[in-house]
Amino acid sequence: MKTKINWGTAIVIVFIGFISFILFFVIKMNTNKKFEHDLVTEEYYKKELAFQQEIDAEKKGNDLINNIIIKQHQGGLIVTFPLDKNYSDISGTIYLYRPSDKKMDFSIPILLKTSEYLIPNDIIHKGRWDIIINWKYKNDTYLFKKSITY
Repeated sequence: MKTKINWGTAIVIVFIGFISFILFFVIKMNTNKKFEHDLVTEEYYKKELAFQQEIDAEKKGNDLINNIIIKQHQGGLIVTFPLDKNYSDISGTIYLYRPSDKKMDFSIPILLKTSEYLIPNDIIHKGRWDIIINWKYKNDTYLFKKSITY
């Protein structure tokens, strides 16, 4: 005996197949660690409130005649602070952000013995890095941002 499938049954089977297909991928994307994505920053809203101060500090840094220079060197990454500023009066933080993996992010307090600071090769892995240097000279706050591929 041969059974025929009518149009109504075929449409129901196609819908069930399509819904099953979509549900499979939704569940796979939500449970697989490979597809896990985090927020760009943990305290996004808190950081957003201080955004205008950040804009002002970055503009002040960009207006400097001599701004920070970042160079790759065989020993690591050299951050050179403006030579017209007394390096002993400079303080702040160097923050290296890895967009692809937040576990690689780190920050370094600025403690200068010269106008240059070396970030050694052993703590910087190859790939893209966003460098944010938040620094103070006397009572002025400056901000320097740069993206590099190391």
